Amino acid sequence: MPTPASPEKPRVLIVDDTPANLHVLAEALSGEHEVLIANNGERGLALANRENLKPHLILLDVMMPGLSGFDVCRRLKENEATRDIPVIFVTARDGLDDEARGLTLGAVDYVAKPIHLPIALARIRNHIALKIKADLLDRYANLDGLTDIPNRRRFDEALNNEWRRAVREQRPISLLLADVDHFKQYNDNYGHGEGDACLRRIALALREVLSRPGDLAARYGGEEFAGVLPATDLDGALGLCEELRLKVAGLAIPHRQNPPASVVTISIGCVTAWPRRELAACKLLDIADTMLYEAKAAGRDRVRGILLEAGRACAT
Repeated sequence: MPTPASPEKPRVLIVDDTPANLHVLAEALSGEHEVLIANNGERGLALANRENLKPHLILLDVMMPGLSGFDVCRRLKENEATRDIPVIFVTARDGLDDEARGLTLGAVDYVAKPIHLPIALARIRNHIALKIKADLLDRYANLDGLTDIPNRRRFDEALNNEWRRAVREQRPISLLLADVDHFKQYNDNYGHGEGDACLRRIALALREVLSRPGDLAARYGGEEFAGVLPATDLDGALGLCEELRLKVAGLAIPHRQNPPASVVTISIGCVTAWPRRELAACKLLDIADTMLYEAKAAGRDRVRGILLEAGRACAT
């Protein structure tokens, strides 16, 4: 049964180069499922990586021209965006060695051809139900309950993952920390209910600004928010920070205890680094926090950023 966070019908991707197999499976699944079809491995990978088409389950043939099903499964499991999608191999290769290989690569099940539809459909339903439950648990574990954006746990995980990717690919990565100016005074004056509503509106603004594929907006804790910006240089990061600062001020949320603006504003610290293995990702947090302190000390409602390069730093 799909949850409110999932499509009305569970989505199944069938990857098979034989039209007859595609037709049989698609027809059997179409009543209760949204069905996507790919006739080769490359097309299957492309569909699996489409954020708006991400399937709950992939039915994957083993023997295909070009990329084999084993190759496709390996790539799916190596990709953070697709590794959690359950894969069922559907194949005439039903030897124990082939089955063991598929399960070792990360598949959850193995269906032999010719397909016995009642058994295949039961297995598909069971694995989709498990996937939906796992997604729901992941949502609760990784989202902030107040603002409905990623929480500190998810932020730390994303920062570490993106840092490792940036080291491998030798591309820049940027990090921002934002803090609501005089938020204690806001709560004292307007009440915690209004304070919660204020944080939700700021979280929405952050999510709207950090909307590129790969960007992550998170609630860091209390009135602090954070963002991970992969493949983003300092100029690009500062541009997004300034856009966010202006967007929050533009909400015009009254805040009499925040002169001279008299509306809710944020201060932002930003750091950009060209990663190297001897520099830890957590160091970025310390530096972004220092930049945030400088923004506060300079009068609040402003952005401060710094570029880290081998052996030197350049603030702006």
